[in-house]
Amino acid sequence: MNTSAQHDAHWDEGIGKNSVAKTARLVSLDYIRGIAVMGILAANIVAFGQPFIAYMWPEAFLTPHDATSDYLWAAQFVAVDGKMRGLFTLLFGAGMMLFLEKAWARGSGRRLQARRLLWLLMFGLVHFYLIWRGDILILYAIAGFAALAFVKMSAKRQMVLGLLGYLAGAVLYALFMVLPYMIAETDFGENAAFAETRAEMVRETQREIDDAATETSIITQGNYFEFVNHTITAHGTDPLFTLFLFGFETLPLMLIGMALYNWGLFSGRWNPTRMQIWGWTGVIGGSLLTVPIAIWALADGLTYWGTLAAFVGISPLPRLPVILGLVTLLALYGTHATGWLGQRVSAAGRMAFSNYLGTSLVMMLVFHGWAGGLYGALTRPELYLVVLAAWAIMLAWSKPWLERFQYGPLEWLWRCLTYGALLPVKRET
Repeated sequence: MNTSAQHDAHWDEGIGKNSVAKTARLVSLDYIRGIAVMGILAANIVAFGQPFIAYMWPEAFLTPHDATSDYLWAAQFVAVDGKMRGLFTLLFGAGMMLFLEKAWARGSGRRLQARRLLWLLMFGLVHFYLIWRGDILILYAIAGFAALAFVKMSAKRQMVLGLLGYLAGAVLYALFMVLPYMIAETDFGENAAFAETRAEMVRETQREIDDAATETSIITQGNYFEFVNHTITAHGTDPLFTLFLFGFETLPLMLIGMALYNWGLFSGRWNPTRMQIWGWTGVIGGSLLTVPIAIWALADGLTYWGTLAAFVGISPLPRLPVILGLVTLLALYGTHATGWLGQRVSAAGRMAFSNYLGTSLVMMLVFHGWAGGLYGALTRPELYLVVLAAWAIMLAWSKPWLERFQYGPLEWLWRCLTYGALLPVKRET
């Protein structure tokens, strides 16, 4: 094992100065990652098992979306959507600081982190074009490169810039999505000045519906190579749009995650009572502010432009306190998650990269016509049963794997590529 990798191995076991704080930090981060990677599947399951636009717009479901499913849409919107991605983004920023902290301790620095991000980008491109176009790794890699410019700043400045950036992004999202909704779905758009704009939005909606029908036909009746070809030809530039759509949220959240790491949130140094108060205040307060948005969307009939406005334009502001509250509570509980379930959640988080990409592979096998063939066949409640089964698999395999190996399979591969060396993976007996 080379010196850099050996240093990392010792750090990961909490050996050396301040080992208690380091161990608490790693346990807490792993536990939160485990919750986040499981929650991301709950958010993404609709886009795995139904047309991609059904993630936000229930009318695109190929199975009936009755009143029960509508209320489940609302429950997912309030409790899950955007929160798990936000939580994972915070952790990505914190993970960058942890990686750099180790790199600086041995004389390396941002160049090594940049190499790590470059390989993450490669993984993301493979994931997007060959497996599933809901990938977030491309976005994380590009935003991560931008975040490297802020890693030497003080935690206070990182937090201020992160909060200001997030608020500015939220305003931009509101302008970008609420006005189109008003033009497409309300009397405001009947003004003659908006006639052409409204007509184009109707055409855009139909293009999305037609693309969903084409993709459905390919996934259910075609083969894998037709699926990849459709992704490349019809959605080849989608990562650029995703960068615009979520970049103004992703980079600020990474900066906030860096600040929280530097302030010791994940090290067990914060006052537990205050963490509970702040955490629950954020989760409950932000959720209560999100409920009226869900009620409005339901009352409006869950229209195409209405659901987009709810998801992208209106919900980012109340989402932030929920994300911050969740990370605070999970950082508190994660250091004490030593029971059977807590250990397995932490193991799933330590292998979050493998579990995230592995989930996409499993969902492909479950839903694509050349494999399990369940695409478009399951209702929303039935899709949640698939989520429970996938969670069980994550919790079942992660801990036994880590008892035999130091890293998850993709974590190990990513580490080897980053260091440019074939590193040992088996645990010493």
